[in-house]
Amino acid sequence: MVEESGMDEKGALDPKIAAEVERQMAAIERGCAQMIGDDLLRRKLARSITTSTPLRIKLGVDPTAHDLHMGFTLPLGKLRVFSDLGHAPVLIIGDATAMVGDPTGKNKARPQLTQELVDDYAASYLDQAAKVLDMDKLEVRRNSEWLHPLGFTGLIGLAAKATVAQILARDDFSKRYASGTPIHLHEIIYPLMQAYDSVVVEADVELGGHDQLFNLLLGRDFLRDAGKEEQVCVLMPLLVGLDGTKKMSKSFKNYIGVSEPANDMFGKVMSIPDALMRDYFTHLTSLTIEEIEKVLDPKGNPREQKDRLAQAIVGRFWDEAAAASASERFRRVISQKQDPDEIADLLVANELEDGAIGLISLVVLAGFAKSNGEARRLIKQGGVRLDGDPVTDERAVVKPKSGQVLKVGKRNFARLVC
Repeated sequence: MVEESGMDEKGALDPKIAAEVERQMAAIERGCAQMIGDDLLRRKLARSITTSTPLRIKLGVDPTAHDLHMGFTLPLGKLRVFSDLGHAPVLIIGDATAMVGDPTGKNKARPQLTQELVDDYAASYLDQAAKVLDMDKLEVRRNSEWLHPLGFTGLIGLAAKATVAQILARDDFSKRYASGTPIHLHEIIYPLMQAYDSVVVEADVELGGHDQLFNLLLGRDFLRDAGKEEQVCVLMPLLVGLDGTKKMSKSFKNYIGVSEPANDMFGKVMSIPDALMRDYFTHLTSLTIEEIEKVLDPKGNPREQKDRLAQAIVGRFWDEAAAASASERFRRVISQKQDPDEIADLLVANELEDGAIGLISLVVLAGFAKSNGEARRLIKQGGVRLDGDPVTDERAVVKPKSGQVLKVGKRNFARLVC
């Protein structure tokens, strides 16, 4: 006889259940930076399998920008793994916590956001998260549902569950305190809010980046204080960016956007240092560990290995046809230095003055630079060509002709239409 715990009368785990637990653990542990409570997770999984009751897997995200980069997909991908294993994924949109601002890793307070801006960011976040998650299986909650109604009395109740010493022990807070950098009271409240989310949704497991360890551990404390079983903390690493040194971040301009065009995404993956390929295969593709080992054979060609990686990533976020097309385009345009077969037209007639236009204005008009300053830098660095000829004079004024090809950088082309 097997009990709800999955144990027989002698206290041994049923062999079939044990095998299924280890199968799921292997999928869950892949690519993790740290797990707090692995033995507890095994017990939770055994109980889940025995009773056919899925575990509740929590991931909280604060919508603080429109565009997501690949680094954000690591915990999203792990949430998808749990979902595919038959568990219940719960995505918490932190519309209340986003208005406070997560202090994790910051040496100063984050700017506070308005409700309107948070709502706008949240809609964009969900659209992009759909590239990773099965939205039909996803439970989406907003923590304003329970945090806004708390009121002052409820907030005091949360604050009574943690000590000032406990909060200030956080690495980021302790450094700011030691340096005399202000720590605002609302920042101290943030981890309490995130921990309370775990109690409300009755999380069995919480996912997060490994820099979120303090917040996730506090969730364990809150659950235990509420008389519930502690959550398991599954922490994902911070993805290194295209430069091969710093974490992927828009601030460092070393990121790949989740919604970038397939050709741009492919080209960026092809630009990463070879040393990053294993991590990118592990975290950004669905290839098995055995398949990754075969692809990354030391005797293999790094250029072909990276092409396989880029196709796998583009195929995941777009589709296989887009991946194959991007690979062929990259080979022709970048490796063989040919113009692509398909180049978008750029109408410039309405922008001309006496038949001419400043090169800076032309680059910005094409959308290949976001500002005149960025266009100026691209020109001075030799990154702008007109009909194959480099133009390095930032003050250049050109008289465009229909059919001329403007090329900016390695991957941006436009055919002028006058």
